Amino acid sequence: MRKKASFPTAIPLFIGIIAVSFSSIFVKWASAPASIQGMYRLLFTVLLMLPFIGPYWSELKSLSFKKASMLFASGFFLALHFLLWMGSLKLTTVSSSTIILALEPVFIVFGAFILYKERTSRVSMLGMGVAIVGAVLIGWGDIGVSRDNLIGDMLSVFGTLAVSVHMLIGQKMITQVSSFIYSFVVFVSAVVVFAVYNLFTATPFIGYPGKDWLMFLLLAVVPTVFGHLLFNWLLQYVSATTISMSILGEPVGSSLLAFLLLGEQMTWFQIIGGLLAISGLVVFLNAGRLSRKAIGSQVGEPLKSA
Repeated sequence: MRKKASFPTAIPLFIGIIAVSFSSIFVKWASAPASIQGMYRLLFTVLLMLPFIGPYWSELKSLSFKKASMLFASGFFLALHFLLWMGSLKLTTVSSSTIILALEPVFIVFGAFILYKERTSRVSMLGMGVAIVGAVLIGWGDIGVSRDNLIGDMLSVFGTLAVSVHMLIGQKMITQVSSFIYSFVVFVSAVVVFAVYNLFTATPFIGYPGKDWLMFLLLAVVPTVFGHLLFNWLLQYVSATTISMSILGEPVGSSLLAFLLLGEQMTWFQIIGGLLAISGLVVFLNAGRLSRKAIGSQVGEPLKSA
């Protein structure tokens, strides 16, 4: 059962959206392979978390084999997500790649219903539909027909499916372990998966320029600590579906940053789509309050503030 938040969850969700929007920019600025970027991104994040592990050490040592296996599975799918999605950015534009992330809440909703019998209200579905239409418009002008672009789009699709599985496992495990231990073990597991992959493919671990190492560190601090780590922590207060819907803001932020920092152009379709995506996101995040208001008006009762 999820905890009741004593603060507006929209604030950390918004911070997380801004943070993850920088991820594609840093990936584009680095020349290292996606598997190396993903490995060092998470390794540096683990190192940043190590000084704070003291209070959680006993919990870490007492993890059962079943829990550890589930956490490793979550880490495996997170690594797979980074490998596929970051790889897609090498083949297509930021807008084309991040737009595919709009599929995440669709995968999450179906997965949450099948696994956890979690239902989504009509208002939430309406907000989701508007946001997805908006997200599709953002990348409509950039989805290319070249072979590389098509491969990049497919990599992003499978990467989105992988992160959806990661989020669904996380929704279950966050009720059984602390959010810190969940994130720490998942990130360590993903680092191990990346290391094995790089060894197997003979990808060099060192020899990259200084700019790449700076990007590895920025990927760890900005989109991982203030993005994924924050989202993992929020899973104890909100559903995986809500987190995935919030991430719909990433195509908006990433497309704008790509325009400003990478010179990638935005069409009117993308601008209109961004406005629709934000509007749908607002409706989704306020679905519970809107539904209660509708019910209250039907029975003639005033709506109580949350």
